[in-house]
Amino acid sequence: MRSLESRMDAIQATTDNASEAISPSAPVLPIVAVVPPLSVSQSEPSPPISPQLLAESPKSDSVLEGDKKKNNAATKWGNRIVLTTYPGQSGIDPIRLQWGAMDPRVRGPIVVSRGLSTVRKRNAVGAHSGSYGIYHALAVAIDELNLNHRPDFTNTEPPVAIGPFPQWGDAEKIVAMDPFGHLAPWLFKDYIDDGIEIRPTIAVTKAHMRLYEIADEVKNGKLRVDGKIVINEQGDLTVTKVAVEPVWYLPGVAKRFGIDEGTLRRALFEDTGGSYPELITRPDIKVFLPPIGGMTAYIFGDPAKTADPSCRLALRVHDECNGSDVFGSDICTCRPYLLFGISEAVKEAQNGGSGVVVYFRKEGRALGEVTKYLVYNARKRMGDSAAEYFTRTENIAGVKDMRFQALMPDILHFLGIKKIDRMLSMSNMKYDAIVGQGIPIYERVPIPEELIPEDSRVEIDAKIHAGYFTSGKVLTLEELSTVKGRQWEDVDH
Repeated sequence: MRSLESRMDAIQATTDNASEAISPSAPVLPIVAVVPPLSVSQSEPSPPISPQLLAESPKSDSVLEGDKKKNNAATKWGNRIVLTTYPGQSGIDPIRLQWGAMDPRVRGPIVVSRGLSTVRKRNAVGAHSGSYGIYHALAVAIDELNLNHRPDFTNTEPPVAIGPFPQWGDAEKIVAMDPFGHLAPWLFKDYIDDGIEIRPTIAVTKAHMRLYEIADEVKNGKLRVDGKIVINEQGDLTVTKVAVEPVWYLPGVAKRFGIDEGTLRRALFEDTGGSYPELITRPDIKVFLPPIGGMTAYIFGDPAKTADPSCRLALRVHDECNGSDVFGSDICTCRPYLLFGISEAVKEAQNGGSGVVVYFRKEGRALGEVTKYLVYNARKRMGDSAAEYFTRTENIAGVKDMRFQALMPDILHFLGIKKIDRMLSMSNMKYDAIVGQGIPIYERVPIPEELIPEDSRVEIDAKIHAGYFTSGKVLTLEELSTVKGRQWEDVDH
């Protein structure tokens, strides 16, 4: 029986010759035997076995008589609605899943679909595509997408090999993503052939990147054209991109936050309006695909070097800020720091190491853009002072930050990262989360003063006063009160 490494090498071998067609049924791909179904654990109590909760599917009144067959919900899903299931229920036979097992045949696939061929085999709660899952439902509802469509994964294999790494076999190192997510259609092909719906939760690709700030650095001689990473005088970059959808192993997530699994499940159930009842009724199911944004890792240089402790690594972990990152708002340092991180990652790769920028979808400190804009209004109307910077957020949201970086290091474990030579971040939350996961950070690099927009002094000085890392001056509270941003009257309303 082949080792995981050899089976992954076989997958990688199929991508080495781009001119050859690659088929998921090719004999070089791994053969994975169907794992016996999960038996309900006797060590933990299960709720009483209850009949399925059924309801008649309502008929659509918004379509013409001739269109009822096409658009009627009962035609798509049947005229009964299964609201939830219970362990040991007749017909419920989940595929065995052993989180943290290094061998994928032992670990098993993530199975979350409620499709007719899969619903009884599900071993995860939620849905694929994270925050985009609702669009999938809408496409099915309006008949833009066939409910029974199954993806054709021909030629979709990763163009570079990532892993396996020892961290993949540690149930406490990776708890918020599936380390086999980029290989799922091939590692678990036998399940797919048996009609079980399995989809990747990670995708890897190669791309070019063009940013005007990088072009300026090339023009000014701050970045050199090497033909491999910086490929031309226009500053175009080559990059390996890794897109990740969240997959939460609930016991591990709960432990990472220092709470019990039951509390986590109840909070997720209640705060999503009871959208996922199996968080409560299926204690035997330990995996949840939450409806939240994922992340993208941008790797500059050879991806294999990220896991090589003999090679230097520069890292920027960046949380989404649409207003600054995309539209250039100068009320914060987000885009300048992001571009600085990309530049430093490129330089490290050009010097023989590697650079990684991880971009998380956690808009507005995971409070959301609506809350962010409300905070902006309050700050400007009340006099935008660094001394009151966090107070405005707490008044509206109740907390100053909900990014909770405890789950962030999982992507570093996935990439096999063992140490970070240069951390391009001033955040203590990020630093503490990474070091707490056993990854040492040798140097912390604050944003250079010349890159700080004038109106963002409120943000950056308030953060430094609150404890963010800096190699410069920390203002006193009295000095902080004199740091002002643009006022409400400064903008034409």
